[in-house]
Amino acid sequence: MTSRTREVNFCFLAQPTDVNFGGKVHGGMVMKWIDQAGYACAVGWSGRYCVTVSVGGIRFVRPILIGDLVTVHCQLIYTGNTSMHFGVNVRARDLVSGRESLATHCVMVMVATDASGKPTPVPKWEPENDDHRALAIYAQKLMELDRNLEQEIARYRENAHLPQPG
Repeated sequence: MTSRTREVNFCFLAQPTDVNFGGKVHGGMVMKWIDQAGYACAVGWSGRYCVTVSVGGIRFVRPILIGDLVTVHCQLIYTGNTSMHFGVNVRARDLVSGRESLATHCVMVMVATDASGKPTPVPKWEPENDDHRALAIYAQKLMELDRNLEQEIARYRENAHLPQPG
């Protein structure tokens, strides 16, 4: 069996080109980093090309500043048939003071695809300890919340006579 990568860390310095007019890293840039780490982790686990399905519960806890050492930690927390759920923490450290803190957190879902772009099965991940089981339960609770949200949006569209997606 091929070696599977269940987690990745991206580390780099926040640069002047990453920031907005307020001098803080753009939320969109942070989301780009999250997507890149998720892609690397998903491909490392599945051995397939993967696409992002969703990024949920994203919270920007504290700003990231120019010169901060940024670490994007992405960890597989649940697998479905073709999907993989990842917990992502973005931490920022001021290199002068040494102060490090959580900047952003989210859960993302990636799907593995075959050569024609269709979803394809992924290797199953089994939690190995209590921490892993807690993360898997967290992912399942978020999936339930997402299903409820989708149903609510569909009801809203129906009642508001908004166009249906697709």
